[in-house]
Amino acid sequence: MTRSRCASSRSRSLPSDFASLAGKVALVTGGSRGIGAAISRELANAGAKVAVNYRSGQEAAEAVASEIGGIAVAANVGDPAEAQGLVERVESELGDLDVLVNNAGLTRDTLIARMSDEDWEDVIDTNLRGAFNTCRAVSRKMLRRRSGVIVNLSSVVGVHGNPGQANYAASKAGIIGLTKALARELGVRGVRVNAIAPGYITTELTDVLTEEQTGLILGNTPLGRLGSPEDVAAAVRFLCSDEAAFITGDVLLVDGGLGT
Repeated sequence: MTRSRCASSRSRSLPSDFASLAGKVALVTGGSRGIGAAISRELANAGAKVAVNYRSGQEAAEAVASEIGGIAVAANVGDPAEAQGLVERVESELGDLDVLVNNAGLTRDTLIARMSDEDWEDVIDTNLRGAFNTCRAVSRKMLRRRSGVIVNLSSVVGVHGNPGQANYAASKAGIIGLTKALARELGVRGVRVNAIAPGYITTELTDVLTEEQTGLILGNTPLGRLGSPEDVAAAVRFLCSDEAAFITGDVLLVDGGLGT
């Protein structure tokens, strides 16, 4: 049911002359699989030199990097020193960063009465603190150069909440606040910061949904299908491009209308 419903989603990248990123350098955190891998491919297809960040899964990251002619760089972005080191290494190998996409994230779902401190801290550290760390690491040079784009991956869960995901919802809502604050803070120097809030996308996370759960989601989604990683990647590409030059501080829902 899930796969057939998604057959109508985007199956190929946009033409390279639309939302071109030719000559740009991009870093995608958590860029080795799922949505992150699709974003890495899309930005490379747009002409960017792409660094694929990963925390685990070296083989997958290197495969994506090899496919797109980029580099794979290991780092735990939740650690400030590693995030700073990640940015420095990418810039030493590829040049000054023009684009940062904060996609790294994880879930530790459970009801709050059962949620451990570790469940809470791991999700906040990776999803929210990680985005903060990398934004801070790239901001100084972007401000000095008076250019740059940051796209942070939030979630429809961060907009509307979801039972059993208090930690994840809080981290993704925090990303929206971070995005809006940085848009005002960095915009005076021409640096744009936006967020994308995907709905239910076909990844390893949604593969575990039951038929009943999937049916409920589809019933609440006006477009009647789950999204694909490529749907999200196309939106990221647009926000990173000059076609979106007057867009900052925005939260773009890529959710098939689920959040309306």
